[in-house]
Amino acid sequence: MSVALISGSAGLIGSEAAAYFAEQGFHVVGIDNDMRRRLFGDEATTRPILESLKRAIPSYEHHDVDIRDDAAVSRIFARYGREISLVIHTAAQPSHDWASKAPTVDFTVNANGSLALLEATRQLAPEAVFIFTSTNKVYGDRPNRLPLIELDTRWEIDQSHPYARGIPEEMSIDRSLHSLFGASKVAADVLVQEYGRYFGMRTVCFRGGCLTGPRHSGAELHGFLSYLVKCALTHTPYTVFGYKGKQVRDNLHSADLIRAFHAFYQAPRCGEVYNIGGGRYSNCSMLEAINLAQEVVGSELAWSYRERNRIGDHAWWISDLTRFQTHYPAWSPLYDISAIVAEIAETGRERWLPDKATLAR
Repeated sequence: MSVALISGSAGLIGSEAAAYFAEQGFHVVGIDNDMRRRLFGDEATTRPILESLKRAIPSYEHHDVDIRDDAAVSRIFARYGREISLVIHTAAQPSHDWASKAPTVDFTVNANGSLALLEATRQLAPEAVFIFTSTNKVYGDRPNRLPLIELDTRWEIDQSHPYARGIPEEMSIDRSLHSLFGASKVAADVLVQEYGRYFGMRTVCFRGGCLTGPRHSGAELHGFLSYLVKCALTHTPYTVFGYKGKQVRDNLHSADLIRAFHAFYQAPRCGEVYNIGGGRYSNCSMLEAINLAQEVVGSELAWSYRERNRIGDHAWWISDLTRFQTHYPAWSPLYDISAIVAEIAETGRERWLPDKATLAR
């Protein structure tokens, strides 16, 4: 049986991948030490997701290991060796704001941890497909130099602009302010590419916009759409940072991303890079997301505004999906923004309001 090894297996993308590839007949081996709880507090713990995975997938094998522990990572790989046909690396420190508090932790998790997984793959499972969840933050604040137009509820780009379909992979990552988080992800991103090009490994960087879904343990510093819906459901105050609340994000459901992973696994390439997100099909501004969440939840969100935006944050990001869809034309996102918010709210009532779930419906 082929083994799929997944780092960050109890997180949003990792857990979605674990469930999906188990259904495809893989033996799923997960690595996750619930660092998200240490980073963002008890509310961000991934333990409930891990427990649900164990219940749903009896064969699931879990390792409570820090990916920075080279020796521990190597032992896991050595156990399966060439039976590992797929490595999905989703574990990360994912927040701009948190990275500035502990740059060494941020860099070692994102860069050194990625290197540990890449080297273990090269040494012990060299034929495996290596999929890395990178980020659009590798472009730094360069997208903010685009000539944006202010509309009533969002920033937008002129339809005659070359990036009207979204931002392509050709945008430079140089000479821009990345945030320390963005810099650590650049290091990992380039390493993944280099292992593909230099060693001929089948590696790919998926540079995601806002990746979301009902499995997300959203917190104030990361996972805006999940956290926003949670705030709407629990009547928790929410803060919008900068850009008049008109900053635009494309949002991709985790299930759609895993389908993209599977497409790449079935026809892999070496050292590839794709911008991936909801594209023009699924995107919203902060103001639009607030309005939609209020509509779906059925109550007002108590939100406030701070003029200063987060360092490295984008005023407008929509992914150009052309490159990936040219290579894998059968794939396209199935969930639009309305469907995503509705699903997060539906599962959120059970997850965040267990005593009021029936009434909330």
